Amino acid sequence: MSRKLRAQINLVQIATQLAAQQVLWEPLIAYDPVSRYYARLAAEPQFEAWLLTWVPGQGTDWHDHGGSAGAFITLRGTLTEQHARVDRDAAPVIEPQARELVTGSLRAFGTKHLHKVTNNGLEPAVSLHVYSPALVEMNRYEPRGARLERVESQLVGVNW
Repeated sequence: MSRKLRAQINLVQIATQLAAQQVLWEPLIAYDPVSRYYARLAAEPQFEAWLLTWVPGQGTDWHDHGGSAGAFITLRGTLTEQHARVDRDAAPVIEPQARELVTGSLRAFGTKHLHKVTNNGLEPAVSLHVYSPALVEMNRYEPRGARLERVESQLVGVNW
């Protein structure tokens, strides 16, 4: 997808509009005590959207989105996002401050974003995520002190 076409897609607006359509996503809410539950809400040529649920204690590993930009909104509960500073010539560095994303919080990010999201709360959480282009690859990272090292690349339909 060209940079010009990607710039025309307003992921914040799409996420906000989908979040406002509670009749669309609320019937899809389910919780899995073993792993995060997710359901695809939209698969359009320019973007895709996912609903994710998180019981207390569930979260992601450190990951990026394989070159996709994104936006997500917390629909219920509270999520905690840790993120890393990504420099072209050095390993990513974990930023010390985490963000608390309460119900209604919206977080947009670019193609180089690297983060970890967790439900540290006492109640289940629900979030809606929009990506452009659609996710085809995600890279997983592990901490090495304050730095992150890429340890795995996951491809849609292959190992995810």
